[in-house]
Amino acid sequence: MKAIFKFFLNLLPRPLLIRLSYVVRPVLAFFMRGKRYIDPIDGRGFRSFLAYGYAKTRENVLSPSTLSLERHRLLWLFLKQETDLFTKPQKLLHFAPEQAFYKRFKKMAHLDYVTTDLNSPIADVKADICNLPFEDSSFDVILCNHVLEHIPDDTQAMKELFRVLRPGGWGVFQIPQDLNRASTFEDPSITDKEERTRIFGQYDHVRVYGRDYFDKLREAGFEVNAVDYTQTIGKEMSDTYRLAWGELIPYCKKPSA
Repeated sequence: MKAIFKFFLNLLPRPLLIRLSYVVRPVLAFFMRGKRYIDPIDGRGFRSFLAYGYAKTRENVLSPSTLSLERHRLLWLFLKQETDLFTKPQKLLHFAPEQAFYKRFKKMAHLDYVTTDLNSPIADVKADICNLPFEDSSFDVILCNHVLEHIPDDTQAMKELFRVLRPGGWGVFQIPQDLNRASTFEDPSITDKEERTRIFGQYDHVRVYGRDYFDKLREAGFEVNAVDYTQTIGKEMSDTYRLAWGELIPYCKKPSA
């Protein structure tokens, strides 16, 4: 099964993968049901999760029901327990909307929910993150997760996130991050897909972010809190939910005017 998943991950275009997953997901969830692990997004239990990964396969991380990964489940718990996103009327901009969240956010009547991406078949607005078609201070909340590592000019993208967020608004901008690395590494001359996968972890990534990622966000104007929410959840429940222990959530706020 691992070999089959890796084949689809590496060879099929992302939009097609998204469409196919709607068919495969119910079958996987039925045959893998159990009590050992829990997906906190839908509350369903499984005897194990699926393996996932490009350059390096991670075992037991992909939920059979929501197709969420460690970062999605961690973010869901943080948003639900530590923010007012689930209760307060507000306008939400969601980049590259993840299937685990998309329909759930869309059903929340109190949210004015806008999705955007260049390629996703489920995004409302097709847009370049470096040149967004939104007015200044348009959104109360922005979710932009595992997007910036794909963007050559991430500094301009961060400026655009800051521009369209209202003063006092907040966002979460997750990225794959190597916390053992002090400085972000990027090299525009690396264009070969196999070489990018080897160096950056995925064929369409253009950098590896280090601990200085939070400083880059601050330079764009954000107030940044790097939240280790797994410490709040605890090791036992982090394992039950299959979270990545020690992963940091970049919780960003735009200073009030």
